[in-house]
Amino acid sequence: MFRFLTRKLAYGFAILIGINLLTFVLFFKVNTPDDMARMQLGGKRVTPDAIEKWKAERGYDRPLFFNEKEQGVAQVTNTLFLDSSLRMFAFDFGRADSGRDIASEIVRRAGPSIALALPTFVVGLGISIVLALGLAFFRATYLDFWGTVLCVVFMSISSLFFIVMGQFIFSRVLQLMPVSGFAPGMDAWRFLVLPIAVGILARLGGEVRFNRTLFMEEIGKDYVRTARSKGLSEARVLLVHVLRNALIPILSASVAVIPLLFMGSLITESFFAIPGLGSYLIEAIAGQDFAIVRAMVFIGSFLYIVGLILTDISYTLADPRIRLQ
Repeated sequence: MFRFLTRKLAYGFAILIGINLLTFVLFFKVNTPDDMARMQLGGKRVTPDAIEKWKAERGYDRPLFFNEKEQGVAQVTNTLFLDSSLRMFAFDFGRADSGRDIASEIVRRAGPSIALALPTFVVGLGISIVLALGLAFFRATYLDFWGTVLCVVFMSISSLFFIVMGQFIFSRVLQLMPVSGFAPGMDAWRFLVLPIAVGILARLGGEVRFNRTLFMEEIGKDYVRTARSKGLSEARVLLVHVLRNALIPILSASVAVIPLLFMGSLITESFFAIPGLGSYLIEAIAGQDFAIVRAMVFIGSFLYIVGLILTDISYTLADPRIRLQ
């Protein structure tokens, strides 16, 4: 286990370095520090002195990768890339180009994102597993056929449709909940019920169909026939044997959702005006705030790598036959 974790952590660290470098190069390939200064200061009429002052205040006046004015190791260390990268790996994200502290803003916005994404993930996963087990139990029947057809229909509909229809029906017509917005504390549920329901509904078709396929593959294996020959009921076979063996690919597919639990949903938070990390990233991209975009990409990559490691570890809990070495 120790060797496995060490190897995974080394791979993850190397991947983070590569993503950090790629984000840095792509961003400065599109926009130079001068372009960012002009946009933040108000357009093309900004004086060169104002641009240089803006760059100096944020450290953008230094060379990107190699500083010819320094000597020895300082030629590499006293650069914009290495200095900002070292601070980022210490989870010191500095300040945004607008002047606000990025770490405190992330902490403030993480709550609404988690309050939205965690129930959507947990409840949606539970419902999809239950429905998929139901279709597998009634396999080769009309219920299974029309259930599969309905899953395909849901998969073919854009999530934007569910958002717009949900806002129109429940907010405009029935007036049961607000169209958008957010309130801290106990009143937050009024603003979260609709986006959570929409989020579950939008991904339900794909998840149910995927889980049903996994269960159907397991049902045709020898150990299932052996369990039936021992006199076990079909419900017990599905719940005890099939579900347990299908948990491994289900866990693997769930890893991609882990960063969303903290980073939020870009589309949902934007349409429902929820002040989470997803809307924070959208605002940073629109304002070309390099510091925020780079910090959010780093956090998302870090969480995804952590999710992969936790998934590998959880394999041993789902199937004791697997041992990590």
